[in-house]
Amino acid sequence: MIAYKAFEPGLVCRGYQFSMGVNVTEKANCRANGFHSAENPLDCLTYYSNLDKTEFYLVDARGDIDEDGTDTKIACTELDIIKKLSREEIFLHGLAYMVDHPFQKWSSHVRQDRAKAANGYAVVRGMDPLACGELGDILAFAKENPKSGSVLQVAMACVNGTKILPGVWYGADLTERQVA
Repeated sequence: MIAYKAFEPGLVCRGYQFSMGVNVTEKANCRANGFHSAENPLDCLTYYSNLDKTEFYLVDARGDIDEDGTDTKIACTELDIIKKLSREEIFLHGLAYMVDHPFQKWSSHVRQDRAKAANGYAVVRGMDPLACGELGDILAFAKENPKSGSVLQVAMACVNGTKILPGVWYGADLTERQVA
């Protein structure tokens, strides 16, 4: 099962040193042990919220798999670490997850309609999603179909001080918007 995992720098998680490729453990109980990852990449932010001290990876969770139902977190006995993702890529994968699963419960890191970036990012979803942030923040948008609720459009940008300005509100088309 393709999933996502966050680590401290150097592939370390809770004191355990992982390596690229397949890592194996004996038990997988989501609340107690096993190698944890999440189906929704944005759920990784629940466990590793500091973007500056976190590395994100695309993984393949195999073997015995357990879920606890809190979010999309799973535990497995075999974790194949496939590829390191940039900060931007983890949010793009999060947007793709919303497109593929439009009616699944939203990650707790997604705001409805309007969001001001916190902890280096804002992920916003709605019929006309709006977001703003400060220099270096990532803004991720999922625009919904007003009739069906499915995701019509996604966009992502980094507040870079030239094209995307700090403290300015933007829509999913990445144009400036006035907010009352």
